Amino acid sequence: MLGKNAGGLFWMFRYIERAENITRLLEAGWRIALTRSGGGISEWQSILTTAGINAAYREKHDDYGAADVINYLLRDRTNSSSVMNAIEAARTNGRMVRTALSGEVWEAVNDCWMTVKDGLARPVTERSLHDTLGTIRHGTSVVRGALHGTMLRNDIYAFSRLGTFIERADNTARILDVKYYVLLPSAAFVGSTIDNAQWEVILRSVSAERSYQWLHGGDISPKGIAEFLILDKRMPRSLAFCYSKIGQYLEQLEQDYGIRQDSQVRAEKICKRLGTATVQDIFEDGLHEFLTGVITDTSNLAGHIETDFRFYR
Repeated sequence: MLGKNAGGLFWMFRYIERAENITRLLEAGWRIALTRSGGGISEWQSILTTAGINAAYREKHDDYGAADVINYLLRDRTNSSSVMNAIEAARTNGRMVRTALSGEVWEAVNDCWMTVKDGLARPVTERSLHDTLGTIRHGTSVVRGALHGTMLRNDIYAFSRLGTFIERADNTARILDVKYYVLLPSAAFVGSTIDNAQWEVILRSVSAERSYQWLHGGDISPKGIAEFLILDKRMPRSLAFCYSKIGQYLEQLEQDYGIRQDSQVRAEKICKRLGTATVQDIFEDGLHEFLTGVITDTSNLAGHIETDFRFYR
């Protein structure tokens, strides 16, 4: 496959996943703010920090008002990572590789773009935030469902899924990090009612609350949740699951092209590290440090995939 097409597919599904992840991050911060007194200013700031766009936000705004943060993340054209820009970028990449997509996938992307564009035409308030986030997640889910249901399991599908899981791994690490490193008021709150409430919000933000309860009942603990979202390969948003899929699709591309790429070797090393790690070791060495390392590794791996397959956009 031409690097242009491979890159278009990879980035199309990175942007789709990014749009959904921003909505999940926003919902997590919003719900955590509801459990805290003081207006939730630190939560809104932490969302921007986690998304890596706090500095850019401060160039436009002097404080962290809910309305400003919500609309900056959802619809601000100067924010390259806003949901509106991400969906539009996904559509642009989809149009570029339209001949590689089934008609259903293209229609789903185009419909998602039109719906989101209409929904974000006006400023979003806290009152309308829940419904707006639900609409965005529904649109991205339809795109993903069309991909699963209509596409051949060939290199086109592999590049699409690589984009999804690279973006998802990065997001899961960031959501965990924003909880443990930024949102928790102080070490004195560890194990408290407020701490547990925030961990439950993190589970909801990655659609994992019910699954966690099936496995652990009512035993909500930071280590249990961290283990579930980092090391449990049954959880589709865990780091271990994401990296197992990244390894799977890179292996498929090796079989398709007959070339073992450097990115595959790097992915296998990360998979092995996640496979042998224990949550006790992770907490003893520092959860924040571990997650920062995963974020860096994921970013570097994405760059190597682009280089190996000669992507250009």
